[in-house]
Amino acid sequence: MGKTPEDEAQSEILTDSDRPAPLRLHRPFLLLWSGQTLSMVGSEVSVLVLPLIAVELLGATTFQTALLTFFGSLAFLLISLPAGVVVDRVDKRRLMLGCDLARMLLIGSIPVAALWGGVTLGQLYAVVAVAGALTVFFDIASQSYLPILVDRSQLADGNGKLGASASVAQLAGPSLAGALVTVMGLARTLALDAASYALSVVSLLLIRTPEPPRAPASPGTPRGAAFRAAIAEGLRFVLRDPILRAIVACTATSNFFITAIESVQMVYLTRTLHARPAQIGLILAFGAVAGLAGGLFAGRLSARVGSARIIWVSVLVPGVLYVLLPLAGSGAALTLYALGWAALSLAAVVYNTAQISYRQAICPPELLGRMNASVRWVVWGTMPLGALFGGALGTWIGLRPCMWLCALGAWGAGVLLLMSPLRGMRDQ
Repeated sequence: MGKTPEDEAQSEILTDSDRPAPLRLHRPFLLLWSGQTLSMVGSEVSVLVLPLIAVELLGATTFQTALLTFFGSLAFLLISLPAGVVVDRVDKRRLMLGCDLARMLLIGSIPVAALWGGVTLGQLYAVVAVAGALTVFFDIASQSYLPILVDRSQLADGNGKLGASASVAQLAGPSLAGALVTVMGLARTLALDAASYALSVVSLLLIRTPEPPRAPASPGTPRGAAFRAAIAEGLRFVLRDPILRAIVACTATSNFFITAIESVQMVYLTRTLHARPAQIGLILAFGAVAGLAGGLFAGRLSARVGSARIIWVSVLVPGVLYVLLPLAGSGAALTLYALGWAALSLAAVVYNTAQISYRQAICPPELLGRMNASVRWVVWGTMPLGALFGGALGTWIGLRPCMWLCALGAWGAGVLLLMSPLRGMRDQ
């Protein structure tokens, strides 16, 4: 029996009523978004200030400065896999709250130490190492919490907005840090980062969206065996998907070389290109503008280019400009570094928006934490190795040749995506 006009009208009404509210009206997402944006701004202040404390106040060498990046990212390699199991088994919002509170106290310890007698390299290494471990738990929980807050059809939009926030933070953080350092000094400027974590805590406390019930552990299974089996399940999910395998390989390779660049970047800018802190802030801010544009237009680019094709296009096309990093010089030639950094920032935001949305869309909810952890164990696990590589290579062959090798390596990572089924696909 066919549908009557009344039936069709009722069906249309039900369909419209089932559509999720746009994210601009979605209170839980807006709270999460605003809190993370403020926290990101504070963290970007630390990105500029911590290496400058090591270089300017403590006279750290190239390798000692690179160790900041190494210790800050070491937890990505050591605890990402078990962190994924923990995220799947606990309340994600409460876990994020605890991480933010602890990071607030850790970062706040540096300006306190400055007031009571000075900061040491040992304290900097300890702070970034513990804060890095907390960041592992927070970020895995955050990526697993977003699909709870928003509809699956809104994941690309939500990830794009969060990616844009990261770029806004990269824009505001260094510029703000450059101004505050002049007024407050290096160590005291870090108090802004500690305050940003406090604001993120407030935003999380205001979210009231209930989390779905978690599956209980199988009765009779030893706790250790169940934990290992849970880790293995997440790894199997990632390794069985050929597109996920390609994404992991590309991201891990790219992160290795980009982290190597970042580990020596402050030394390269200050001692090779003779850039002042205010100029460094402007360079990083220019890159953030490009990243912000990438986050705002990631959805449109995905629709025009193709949601699958954009994953590899976003790496290979802007990557041509990475060679401007080693070509840069002092004075007006600093512009070349700014352009190369902008290309890298744009590519990172568009690429991450596309590949994270793909991962979230295909993964069962009960595996989200372990899937994200498995991916991040590999792609973040190369970061401490990249930091050591950058510090050692910059010391051995010089900073500019190090920049050449790392820029070409980050660009070439996109070839791994072309060797996957993505090459023949327009959309996911």
